Amino acid sequence: MQKASLLCSSNPISSPPPPSLYTCRTLTAPFRNRLTYSLSASSRLRLPLSRLHGDRHGLSPLHSTATEEMREASKDVSGFVEIGFLSSVHGLQGEICVKPNTDFPELRFCKAGRRWLRQQVSGKETIKEVELVEGREHPGQKSWILSFNGIETVDQARQLVGSTLLAEEEDRPQLEEGEFYTRDLIGMRVILKETSQVVGTVVNVFNSGASDLLQVMLKSCDGSGESNLTEAGDSGPLVWIPFVEEIVPNVDLIRREMQIIPPKGLLELNVRSDQRSKKERRQLEWKERKKFQKRLIAAKKKLCEMEQQHIFHGFRFGEKSQTSFLAEQIVRVNSKLLQQALQNIEIASKRWSISESLSGNKLVRNRLRISEKCFPPCTSEEKLGANFPLQEKALHLVSKGKVAVVLDMSNHRSQEKEHDPGLAFSMSMENSETSFLQTLLCGDERLVKVEYRLSVPLVLICPADEINSMEKLFSSNNYFGFDPEKIWFLEEERLPVVSSLLEQKRHKILMKSPWEILQSPVGSGGVISLLSSNNFAENLAQMGVEYIQLSRGERYIDGISFLLGFVNAKESDVGIQIFEDSEDMEEGFGMIFSMDIMKKLTRQINKLQFYAIARPNSHVELVDKKWVDVNPSSPNSYEFYSTIFSCLNASSLDKICVMEITV
Repeated sequence: MQKASLLCSSNPISSPPPPSLYTCRTLTAPFRNRLTYSLSASSRLRLPLSRLHGDRHGLSPLHSTATEEMREASKDVSGFVEIGFLSSVHGLQGEICVKPNTDFPELRFCKAGRRWLRQQVSGKETIKEVELVEGREHPGQKSWILSFNGIETVDQARQLVGSTLLAEEEDRPQLEEGEFYTRDLIGMRVILKETSQVVGTVVNVFNSGASDLLQVMLKSCDGSGESNLTEAGDSGPLVWIPFVEEIVPNVDLIRREMQIIPPKGLLELNVRSDQRSKKERRQLEWKERKKFQKRLIAAKKKLCEMEQQHIFHGFRFGEKSQTSFLAEQIVRVNSKLLQQALQNIEIASKRWSISESLSGNKLVRNRLRISEKCFPPCTSEEKLGANFPLQEKALHLVSKGKVAVVLDMSNHRSQEKEHDPGLAFSMSMENSETSFLQTLLCGDERLVKVEYRLSVPLVLICPADEINSMEKLFSSNNYFGFDPEKIWFLEEERLPVVSSLLEQKRHKILMKSPWEILQSPVGSGGVISLLSSNNFAENLAQMGVEYIQLSRGERYIDGISFLLGFVNAKESDVGIQIFEDSEDMEEGFGMIFSMDIMKKLTRQINKLQFYAIARPNSHVELVDKKWVDVNPSSPNSYEFYSTIFSCLNASSLDKICVMEITV
């Protein structure tokens, strides 16, 4: 929910093309550069013409009986809008936490009636009707707790985690004069009011805290400087235009256009120009191609050693763009990590459990119990009492640049939902992860105080399709006060999915298409692998970093400063937060690592422990020179998973701090 924003966005549901009814098919390349507009379902924006009033139209009456209707998402999905994301299970009664994607949470989550879930079933995206029984706000968590009819156990609720909650578009609340839904603004022509010249098209809308921003794709120009493209052909640079009355005085929904009066230089802001000559650019491109070819040859050699030559079949089919995409996929495979994961398949080991390893005072001596009520904004010495020195220690370390902050933004939604690399160039800035990050860095100082940010290295780990959004979020907000030279955006670690049955004494890598390897996130343990690449941890140590603060999930950020001070006071190697009411430790985590233990972990990456999870995965195979779809009805593959908590085995128990958080 966007507090400062006055824009309502109603998110259109995009869907893949309908699947073929035949076994054999003609396959096309994934759309690498397709723009997607994953905007919040009911966040609203309006020009500041008058104050916002609370008159909102309710939803139409809903049926009180539940149905079991399920249909493919590719059929009749234009009538839905996204209103939330089912993030985790709550309690033992089948309740589910939802991250809101709407400015009308009371209306969407408290009023009983029909809703819909978009989820993956047997590799296909489907929409299922469910009945909302009741909902309530989760205090302090910026989420809501929902109960659905027929969902009464934890196991039933877990099957819904990762789904997107939908409502009917026709039930969107009516807006007052001067208010707009974001989807109504996207695609509008942007025209200079003084000259009536079309300058571009709105492709996205983003809330920056103070006001909303229109992301406009400018028209490209020919040599004469005149625009030579139609609206559908806009392909120029992207610029940000504040959506305020002084700059955007007129919005015409009927004609699908808006007039702007931009200040001098606004349209040139953030537009980078390449001053190199055409010859120099060509030379640089040639060097990059040669470098890529060397990496491709090395990657193919490693895969051949693993007897995975079937991956290369796609090079004999398709167009240049398709084979180029396959080459990119091959180069990005972490062969060393894959070999390690494959070896773990044969090891019948019990899955590592943090609850078993850290439970009981006899195992871990360094324990601290603290109430969640002590977390920010409660920062005074009087309220914090004995915990105040811990916070002061942490602030001192951060101010001196002794702490690097690592935020895992991946959230591993793709463990429940199939990843779509065709959205890799997504320009969406309103997804839940970027919205959370923007609120975290703009609206408060829970993560790092503004005056300390220039000295703090920041690492963000996110899915490949969100890296562009993250980078643009930072560049458009002056990097939130951080030093651009000390910010890194890392793609989450992923590994290929392999067949569960041995074929010629090997587990075969599965292909999503002839030109795309089927992959899945490896879990939180992948963070250690990322920090080990390119001597990342060593470089942080050379910058004077003594501790790495690692967290995933909003809940685990507020108390991380106390944990840092606790680890420093006890001269420990590792610190970990545990919430007494948490049932799934992988839902989120907050940890502190000393630089010494982190360097040890990254040097011993071959000891990272993986677990093979059997799951059904649709894929393609080449049979008699034809590509055939394989749609299993039971688990046919292994997805590899590693938890960051297994790294605690590298440290002695007397060097581990546990901070137990009471609610």
